[in-house]
Amino acid sequence: MQNPATETNEKFGYFDDENYEYVITTPYTPTPWINYLGNDGFYGLISNTAGGYCFYRDPKFRRLTRYRYNNVPVDNGGRYFYLKCDEQYWSATGLPVDTQLDEYSCRHGMGYSRFNASKNGIASEVTSFIPLDTKAEVHSLKLTNNTSETKTVDVFSFIEWCLWNAEDDGANFQRNLSTGEVEVAGSTIFHKTEYRERRNHYSFYSVNREVAGFETDRETFLGPYRGFDRPVAVESGVTKNSLARGWSPIASHHLKVELAPGESQSLVFVLGYCEVEPENKWSGLNVINKAPAEALSSRFDTDEKVAAELKKLNDYWFNLLSKFTVESPDDKFNRAVNIWNQYQNMVTFNLSRSASFYESGIGRGMGFRDSNQDTIGFAHMVPEKVKERILDLSATQKTDGSAYHQYQPLTKKGNANIGGNFNDDPMWMVLSTANYIKETGDFSILDEVVPFDSDLDNTATHFEHLNRAFNHVVNNLGPHGLPLIGRADWNDCLNLNCFSEDPNESYQTTQRGASDIAESVMIAGQFVLYGQEFVDLCKKIGKDELAASCLQHVELMRETVKQHAWDGAWFIRAYNAKGEKIGSNENTEGKIFIESQGFCAMAGIGLDDGKALQAMNSVEEHLSTDFGIMLNQPAYTSYDKYIGEITSYPPGYKENAGIFCHNNPWITISEAMLGRGEKAYEYYSKITPAFLQDVQDLHKTEPYVYSQMIAGADAEHPGEAKNSWLTGTAAWNYYAATQYILGIKPTYEGLSIDPCILPAWDNVKINREFRGARYEITLRNPQGISKGAISLTVDGQEIVGNVIDPIAYSGSHKIVATLSK
Repeated sequence: MQNPATETNEKFGYFDDENYEYVITTPYTPTPWINYLGNDGFYGLISNTAGGYCFYRDPKFRRLTRYRYNNVPVDNGGRYFYLKCDEQYWSATGLPVDTQLDEYSCRHGMGYSRFNASKNGIASEVTSFIPLDTKAEVHSLKLTNNTSETKTVDVFSFIEWCLWNAEDDGANFQRNLSTGEVEVAGSTIFHKTEYRERRNHYSFYSVNREVAGFETDRETFLGPYRGFDRPVAVESGVTKNSLARGWSPIASHHLKVELAPGESQSLVFVLGYCEVEPENKWSGLNVINKAPAEALSSRFDTDEKVAAELKKLNDYWFNLLSKFTVESPDDKFNRAVNIWNQYQNMVTFNLSRSASFYESGIGRGMGFRDSNQDTIGFAHMVPEKVKERILDLSATQKTDGSAYHQYQPLTKKGNANIGGNFNDDPMWMVLSTANYIKETGDFSILDEVVPFDSDLDNTATHFEHLNRAFNHVVNNLGPHGLPLIGRADWNDCLNLNCFSEDPNESYQTTQRGASDIAESVMIAGQFVLYGQEFVDLCKKIGKDELAASCLQHVELMRETVKQHAWDGAWFIRAYNAKGEKIGSNENTEGKIFIESQGFCAMAGIGLDDGKALQAMNSVEEHLSTDFGIMLNQPAYTSYDKYIGEITSYPPGYKENAGIFCHNNPWITISEAMLGRGEKAYEYYSKITPAFLQDVQDLHKTEPYVYSQMIAGADAEHPGEAKNSWLTGTAAWNYYAATQYILGIKPTYEGLSIDPCILPAWDNVKINREFRGARYEITLRNPQGISKGAISLTVDGQEIVGNVIDPIAYSGSHKIVATLSK
């Protein structure tokens, strides 16, 4: 049978849609291609060669295993299984041992990864996952002897413990090299560094059979001046049962597995986290209470138990992904919407921008703007988690309506080191709340009592928090009546109040002088769009007087944008602290920016007089490339302290004329609103990984998830991506695809159907769960148009309008939506 990768010209791997997997066929991908394990507080990052780490809730303060970012070679440290037979050794996951394998594959699936390898007739299969509601990684290793002789295989597991605080672990060596402590009982290795003092948690690594030996000291296992690729313990086949006291504690089991010809045997390894009440920490002098670990590992001590938990995980994901499915004429679109985009939405919702192979997990918490936006791709999947997240974010808001830019997931308190004054932050909470209510019909979120600044003595309803977010914009306007930008708006690298000439300063936390001049047109568009959302919400709950008052501010802002932000062919981006235009034809560089075009058009500014259409034409003329839409043009070629960090990047990268994918969907949505379905779909597909399989060498990052940035036209390698997985692109492109291209949009009144599709799409089928009902929707397009009038039938009966009333329907129903001119 021909390799599917060969059939489709995919050099490093291919999609297996039937099993919801991406199959990687070589350990040597352009960058480490990773997956995420876990979805309920305990998480793991795992690469296609088993690199990465795991943590409980907070990747900075509760990191279990150590990982070295930006190392040479890349992807150092992980969950390794070394196999030795007939004096030759190799890795069951492709690396770190560089022995050429006879066969290798890594299948990244929904919440699990499976590694297959074979060498000299010994086949291995490692299945790694975090079971539902479990604070542990499970690694099932199956060995098969495909030779005609009995073979003895030496198995060496390996993980390296992190000393809990990942930042301190990589910096405070004068202390840390003296603090490591372990304890070994039977086949379980316990990590108890600092447990004797203030901690009440430990971790462990167990295997479900008797071991021949173990190591807990890294140098004893590796040998001096050796790397993970050639450990002395594996090379010699001998373990010394070392007990780490300081230095670098590890956990490695040594097992001898005898396999008859054709025989298979399995081992189950459990890497777990336990918390113990302070009064129950010890079972004897310096002997930790192992009962929680024993109970946890016993849940996975047989193949049958592991298979049952893996099935639960598979069923969980099947049910989640079935809430929205599409069958269009384009398999790539279907793959993206049905599987990988929704999967990435879950990961991004869980972790915001905190832990990936580009985000180290120590520098950022959960972002306020990030997390609010992430909910729009996730509310249909697990709405109760979205409600909790919105209220957590609301609790970090300050009394004046501003917000901490980030909060720590362990404490849920605002990050004072970063602070606030990113003036786009407040209004994102209007988006997340309105989208949640439209999805669920649950207005009770507005009545939840939430503290300000996590102060339980200072509380208000969540609705009042939204009101203050609205008024924070109204109360912070500049000379032209446009919103003040503060430290930055959505573009954290546009720092109009920083004026930094010191390379050791942070652009985003440094501010000199008053910030009452520099204004953001992007926030102006955001305010019109989500200000109108707030007005609509006020009307829905009977606050008509407040709605009327707020509407005056929204309409005033709309006119202000037309008066002070229109540049003749597009919307300017901002005014700097000297009152000069940014993103104007008057500028030499940075004449046009994407953000203000997208947000002003999405807000409907200029839809009535052609300005929105003209702005979109300018985007196509000046910003569009084969790989996506650039953030600005022309690129900045020299540093300007009045513009900030954006001018510090080389041309074509990140915010300086890179393709910053997060904002591309804003243009897709704008084009769909204008009825230009072919252009909307073109922009959507240019950055969607399912459409990029033939440029894997160039693109470099994972070919199944979005990246934050793709190099722009001015770069050395246009089309090269960076910073994959944790990006707002995931939620926004899903939002664009489902609510604007397919046009299946939740509203307060019900489920609206108003697509803007390719004219060639004559028939599209969609399954959508919505407020307790399941709709099988067929879009019919007999006239070959993108957008038009919609006529609806429900179970064969015509209904008035294009909105399905959720009160009228429960159970399953068949909808036919027909487009016409």
